[in-house]
Amino acid sequence: MKSSSKIIMLAAATAVVSSAITAYAMKQVLFPAEEAQSFNELFAGSAQAQGQVTRVSQLPANTSDFTKAAESTINGVVSIKSYATPRGYSRQQQGGGFFDDPFFEYFFGSPGGGRRSQPQQEQPKQQPLGLGSGVIISSDGYIVTNNHVIDEAERLEVTLNDNRTFDATVVGSDPTTDLALIKIDTKDLPVIPMGDSEALKVGEWVLAVGNPFGFTSTVTAGIVSAKGRSIGSGGHGRMNIESYIQTDAAVNSGNSGGALVNLAGELIGINTAIYSQTGSYAGYSFAIPTSIVKKIVSDLKQFGTVQRAVLGVSISELTNEIAKEHGITDQGCLCRRDQ
Repeated sequence: MKSSSKIIMLAAATAVVSSAITAYAMKQVLFPAEEAQSFNELFAGSAQAQGQVTRVSQLPANTSDFTKAAESTINGVVSIKSYATPRGYSRQQQGGGFFDDPFFEYFFGSPGGGRRSQPQQEQPKQQPLGLGSGVIISSDGYIVTNNHVIDEAERLEVTLNDNRTFDATVVGSDPTTDLALIKIDTKDLPVIPMGDSEALKVGEWVLAVGNPFGFTSTVTAGIVSAKGRSIGSGGHGRMNIESYIQTDAAVNSGNSGGALVNLAGELIGINTAIYSQTGSYAGYSFAIPTSIVKKIVSDLKQFGTVQRAVLGVSISELTNEIAKEHGITDQGCLCRRDQ
């Protein structure tokens, strides 16, 4: 063998050995023993896979199934129509001839032999006042909804998901939290179980169930965008309570009083408001958490009104301006003693 051929073979062997050493070193640096095992299993499968390669696209997707939560809750949400007599109703009177005008009767007399007929009043008819939703919380007919759904109503008509219709009575209402408790006279109703709103996490999937624009049993999905949100929607002074669950589940007119549920089908809020400049859904909706609903509903059922303890102080957000005004350096909230 010529010397030149020996040199070429030696160089090639050296290159192969060098490449093997380099590859081994890179594997040890990039994939330690425990990580290399999992990496290999991901692409090549375990020993039981009999040498078949498992592709990433064939792995089960981590998707959320909303169907069970939807099926278990739509029967527990009702439609609520409110009726009231229009204000300023013009009552028509029916009397004698000449349009009951004394001027004509003075000259021509009354067609009834001088006797004026007694005026008859037409009874005013109740007109639809609004449309909302409600959530069945007990099998014997108790339903929670928003106060603004039933406010000023003279009659409430509740329609179940199976199209049965009942007249409802108001057990009690609380404008401060915008909650109301009503009841229909029936039994064996489907109930949405109460969940723990305090256990909710931002980013968790939730479903809004209600009757937007009269479309019954409508389900929309979103995530929890924020917790403990205040939007300044109340008009009840210092007693106003706001600690909303903010979601991006679509909510519109008619959803008020409907259910916000988690994927376990548990009630975690009552849909109440949206943030919009047009009156229609614009991206965010707000629900009263069950941590508040439970207290309000329990009091309304037991006492007909909400029992509250008063500390004699008012609490407000501690802004930079207020902190500078009072020389406060710590973070938190500001408590003022009521005068």
